[in-house]
Amino acid sequence: MTETPQAPLNPDDLAALREASTATITTQLFKHGLRNTFLAGLACVTSGTPRMVGEAFTLRYIPAREDVDTLDVYDDYGHPQRAAIEQVGPGQVLVMDCRGQGRAASAGNILLTRLSVRGAAGLITDGTLRDIGEIERLPLPVYAGGSSAMTNLALHHAVDLQVPIGCAGVAVYPGDVLVGDTDGVVCIPRHLVAVIAQQARDQERLETFITERVAAGAPLRGTYPADAETLRAYEESRFTSSLHD
Repeated sequence: MTETPQAPLNPDDLAALREASTATITTQLFKHGLRNTFLAGLACVTSGTPRMVGEAFTLRYIPAREDVDTLDVYDDYGHPQRAAIEQVGPGQVLVMDCRGQGRAASAGNILLTRLSVRGAAGLITDGTLRDIGEIERLPLPVYAGGSSAMTNLALHHAVDLQVPIGCAGVAVYPGDVLVGDTDGVVCIPRHLVAVIAQQARDQERLETFITERVAAGAPLRGTYPADAETLRAYEESRFTSSLHD
């Protein structure tokens, strides 16, 4: 399909999202009326990787059919799954729509290694992956519903790239921004990125201040949520901090 060029994202917005937890981001999206943005049931399978922030590159699977999905389809380098791996660019996250079905894997270590080398920001599948032992060691944030040794052709037929998909029950459009941390993955509609990023950064900074107060013995009443006195103390602390920068 022909893609409509999208304006580049502001690097400062992406930096702000790297500071924000998925919990904070989902709260900010909730304030804007979006309640179905968290890709539930997925977990990060790679250890020691940075927080994932990147633009969605989508791949859609439909159920496999025995007369079509045979092993020789992989002789074609234009196969949609292979094409997706070779088209995902730096800063993009490959998001796979596997209909939540995990009996067969949606990809394996060789493909994810290639994705990592290409500079991708991550991979997300609401299905499963094979070669998990090797994938765990990749320097690539990878989120999946689990593991399976079965080849994807037993269950999945790759059909579309860069179309709107559903992943873990969430609508994901090409160019949306996916953020992943230890809680999981949240999808931010692209047109809301600038707004959500700055509001999430503000919330994170306030909550850091609140957490320090609670850890020092402050009660929840007046502290969380912050009342006028706590907010005033927060602003004073920010002012003092800025004088020492």
